[in-house]
Amino acid sequence: MQTSSHLITTLRKTCKSITQIQQLHAQTLTRGLFSLHPTLLLTQILHSFTFPNPQATTATIPSGDGGGDDCIIVYTAKIFSLIPDPSSFNYNSIIRAHTLRRSPRTAVIFFSRMRRESVSPDSHTFPFVLKACGLLQNSISIAKSLHSVLLKFGFSVDIFVCNTLACTYCRGGEFDGALKVFEGSFFRDVVSYNVMIDGLVKAGEIDRALKMFDEMPQRDAVSWGTILAGCAKSNRCIEAVELFDRMLDSRVVFDNVALVSALSACAQLGELAKGKKIHDHIKRNETKLDSYLGTALVDLYSKCGCIEIAKDVFQSCPKKNVSLWNAMLVGLAMHGDGISLLQYFSRMVENCVESDGVTILGVLVGCSHSGLINEAKKIFSEMESVYKVQRELKHYGCMADLLGRAGLINEAMDMIKDMPMGGDVFVWGGLLGGCKIHGNLEIAEVAAKHVMEVKPEDGGVYSVLAHMYANSNRWEDLVKVRRLRDCRWGIKKSAGVSLIELGGVTHEFVSGDCLHDCTFEIYSVLNGLELNQYEVP
Repeated sequence: MQTSSHLITTLRKTCKSITQIQQLHAQTLTRGLFSLHPTLLLTQILHSFTFPNPQATTATIPSGDGGGDDCIIVYTAKIFSLIPDPSSFNYNSIIRAHTLRRSPRTAVIFFSRMRRESVSPDSHTFPFVLKACGLLQNSISIAKSLHSVLLKFGFSVDIFVCNTLACTYCRGGEFDGALKVFEGSFFRDVVSYNVMIDGLVKAGEIDRALKMFDEMPQRDAVSWGTILAGCAKSNRCIEAVELFDRMLDSRVVFDNVALVSALSACAQLGELAKGKKIHDHIKRNETKLDSYLGTALVDLYSKCGCIEIAKDVFQSCPKKNVSLWNAMLVGLAMHGDGISLLQYFSRMVENCVESDGVTILGVLVGCSHSGLINEAKKIFSEMESVYKVQRELKHYGCMADLLGRAGLINEAMDMIKDMPMGGDVFVWGGLLGGCKIHGNLEIAEVAAKHVMEVKPEDGGVYSVLAHMYANSNRWEDLVKVRRLRDCRWGIKKSAGVSLIELGGVTHEFVSGDCLHDCTFEIYSVLNGLELNQYEVP
């Protein structure tokens, strides 16, 4: 028994891969220990696959429901089949092992077998099988069945079970079911509220999420991070920044999720001063600058016009993933620095970082803004063959805009004709913009017709076409396009909006409005500049 105990201790503390576990399994057989304590040893071998620690097993074990990557699934199932009269602990182990290896359907099947064999589930069983259920497509019917079973066994009073059940409902998009679980719970902790807030945020119910957040008796880092991320992603950036300030005042120990969300909100608002304060907070607390946080900082400084600081942040990140590279490339594209953009892209390729659709789009946009037509055409032609990135509508739209701006209208038209899919508003709109610049009314009419078909409510296309008819003295066509615009319902034209921060105050200007306090003075200066430009010899 002493040798057997030693092997079990070795299994728990030393084995770090499936190979080592199988080697220890082989030792139990060759030393004759397996026949002495088969159930004990098999139970411990099976249990060793229930730990998510990547240093234990997951780093070297393939995962999946099928194909050639399910050797771990087969092995654990075989171990389980050798255990006579499996206990609830054994069933819990096999269910959790399959859930961790992304084999949720098999995990649910083992739970069904557990019920058929009349093995009573315990408080650990339901969280494991509910997590497996949450990984399945169209899992609500299974979740409801599990809900009925756990009520029958009296686990509705178990807070851990209830939290997992509510989470499963939220993952399946059944928020009402989650709410019933939450409201019917005898006990609620911070996790209970976090689950509900996360569900509301993912459902786009930000107001309800904020209300529940304010009702929480206590909050942790997850609470703040979830609500901050929800506000930032829903373009409720002012609220996100205000929440971040409240979080600082609460002195909660928060994680990078909250920092990234706050930085994202500052970037969207153009709040450079606030973003710098958050960056100072990161430095002061010696927060590790990972790729996730680095991406948010690069995005902030790029959008706020500080591209050199963005470069410094990028360089200071020890590990650079594709998202960080993309943020840097898009930032350079926004600033029209096509040469630097291509240099960074070359570095990315040299560092063996795989490009994605965003990477190529950023490079194409940067080339367009810098007039690097040939370079863009080369990268576009090599997208699939060299960079292994599938061409999407957004890439075709960018190329249509680039070629149109360069006056290569016919080449752009040929590209659109050769597309494997129909053009969208960005593809035809890009071509239309080029036609407007270079006065190609014939192709502009074709492009405008397609824009009207794919997005009839877009008011911009009617304005462009009317402007081009006016420049060509085609007054009858001008009247026709205006009548067409007026007789169609739902047509709208988005007004341009600009933000500028001055003295710590953000000023917003909407095209055509006169709401700013200094409107008269601003227009006086603009009119003076307009007059002076004609007086320059």
